[in-house]
Amino acid sequence: MDQMRRPQPNCDKSVTSPRVLIVEGEPSVRDLVSQHLRHEGYACDSVGDGQEALRRAGRERFDLVVLDPMVPGIDGPSFCRAVRRAPVNRDVPILMLSARNGESDKVVGLESGADDYLTKPFGVRELVARTRALLNRQRRKAALASGAATSDSPPIRLNGLEIDPARRRVRIEGRDVDLTDQEFRLLHLLATHAGIVFGREALLAKIWRRDTFVTVRSVDTLVKRLRRRIEPDPPNPRYLLTVWGVGYKFADASET
Repeated sequence: MDQMRRPQPNCDKSVTSPRVLIVEGEPSVRDLVSQHLRHEGYACDSVGDGQEALRRAGRERFDLVVLDPMVPGIDGPSFCRAVRRAPVNRDVPILMLSARNGESDKVVGLESGADDYLTKPFGVRELVARTRALLNRQRRKAALASGAATSDSPPIRLNGLEIDPARRRVRIEGRDVDLTDQEFRLLHLLATHAGIVFGREALLAKIWRRDTFVTVRSVDTLVKRLRRRIEPDPPNPRYLLTVWGVGYKFADASET
């Protein structure tokens, strides 16, 4: 990990500090992450036990969670799924910080609800960059939800699916569906271009907007998550279709 001088905290009181929950079993790593994120102006709460972290996440609102998936008390994927089911931090960005660097470990982490995955040993500058990217993305989502920024795109209604960009709302057969910011943007992009095939690289550029460190496999993971939320039968999708060897598209009228 990067060797840096001990930073001095950012003490600007005019701006509300984002709250970060650091869930890390190794005290040295926990202190390092907390130290450098505090330097960025974040208010950090550090926890070394997964069950205690889950209790905190169930009753206190955080702006970001940095999670060691091997923290004592609960495994990372179970933690992510529990947080996503609870109302308090359902949409909080989760950055996994893991010693496991296998592709399957990353896929499991992302599919369980994590937004990004960084392997140990890590560079402090990369950690800070990813943290900023996740918080910036969350701020854009909050601005849209509050009405500070709305889309000019009209609502889309296709085969029982309704997408309302101005209200950031998705409904299927009259039932509201909760989506993350990435899931919503992917669905809206494909639905507004029904029948048009998007390659994985194109989706990376449009959905992630170059503000995080991802691969084309992240597209497959996001599509799988979105299908679980909107498709009546995810293994046999009605809306989000795979075009083998190319990418994905939203089904046009002749395919539904």
